[in-house]
Amino acid sequence: MNRRVVVTGLGICAPNGVGLANFYDSMLNGKSGIMFHQELADLGFGCQIAGKPEIQESLKESYFTALQLRGLNSSGIVYGVMAGTDAWMDAGLDKANKDQPDWDSGIIFGTGILGIDKLRESIYLIDDNNARRLGSNSVMQTMASGISAYLGGILGCGNQVTTNSSACATGTEGVIMGMERIRAGKAERMLVGSCNDSGPYIWGGFDAMRILPSNYNDNPQEASRPMSASASGFVPGSGAGAMVLESLASALGRGAKIYAEVLGGAINSGGQRGIGSMTAPNSEAVQRCILEALKDARVEKSEVDIINGHLTATSKDAEEIRNWSEALERSGKDFPFINATKGLLGHCLAASGSVECVASLLQYREGLFFGNRNCHDLHPEILELVDASRIPLKTISHKPGILAKASFGFGDVNACVIFNDYKEI
Repeated sequence: MNRRVVVTGLGICAPNGVGLANFYDSMLNGKSGIMFHQELADLGFGCQIAGKPEIQESLKESYFTALQLRGLNSSGIVYGVMAGTDAWMDAGLDKANKDQPDWDSGIIFGTGILGIDKLRESIYLIDDNNARRLGSNSVMQTMASGISAYLGGILGCGNQVTTNSSACATGTEGVIMGMERIRAGKAERMLVGSCNDSGPYIWGGFDAMRILPSNYNDNPQEASRPMSASASGFVPGSGAGAMVLESLASALGRGAKIYAEVLGGAINSGGQRGIGSMTAPNSEAVQRCILEALKDARVEKSEVDIINGHLTATSKDAEEIRNWSEALERSGKDFPFINATKGLLGHCLAASGSVECVASLLQYREGLFFGNRNCHDLHPEILELVDASRIPLKTISHKPGILAKASFGFGDVNACVIFNDYKEI
């Protein structure tokens, strides 16, 4: 079987907007979610800015029971449950009844590091001989699959409920995994997405690696500069994005709205060989991933209309553009439109792929292409490959065609998914 797969629901919990309406407004108007955090300054971080969703305590009560909220200290689970539940509701789906699971619906919701604040809290209790004070929910908050377990219980999904983890490629990889399960006839619907905790225990390692910008603490919204000649490192972020993938037959059968179709995708690794390493991509693998995704989607190189890149605001941005150009055999004004969502969000780590997929898919709904912030000084190596008109600084009116979204993660792992506006055949 090779059934068609469509997107019928979206949910988002991002640094520049919680909920689709807020997020869309920020993306449309180029509003950044990157802020100065006194906590990071007090801890002696070089980079004292980050992208972190602002969640009111009262809002959590709409998503969690009083029992679940008791001792809840995992920001990633909060973000993921909010985004995942919103996507489910946006798709017009109901929670399964209390007596019977929904056997046709499953979840693949990924994460990088989950529950680290809860883990820290638990370690102190254990070291003080107070293990019995850990509470009944410490395990659920600190296990990697805690996010899919929480969502599985809330929604009553009876199909595969699992968590993937592939660093920055996690969210995009999850879309492909969900698509493949529906294609194969093993599920009718899959809630896919990813989340990542926020805070100094997540971001500290990157600060120690000196790959975060330390010269924008007084001007945080200008700090994340993908494709810019003055880029000085990625700004750490956090959050969650979620999508409901559904077989076309199921979506049409219940009259669901359709954001876009998932045409195909590919996942691979550069094996940390050649120029590839734990932190640097193998260019051959990146290009193979793009080409394999197009092949799986049955799309020609010339048909790609827009790209949402990984583009983290590091020295690797120019290399990524070169990989796109060589893989697609396109350059100058023939290059697709490309945007880098991280200019407004920072790098949401394991959540980045899913957050950026949600942003990309909103472009279909609204008939536009989101602009790029903080890259008015495009890197000269990028300008050698791509005409500046293909990297709009402001949001433009544009009806998207074939959209390629790629994510590249630590460990030299890659994922690329291909979307298109839904068309009847």
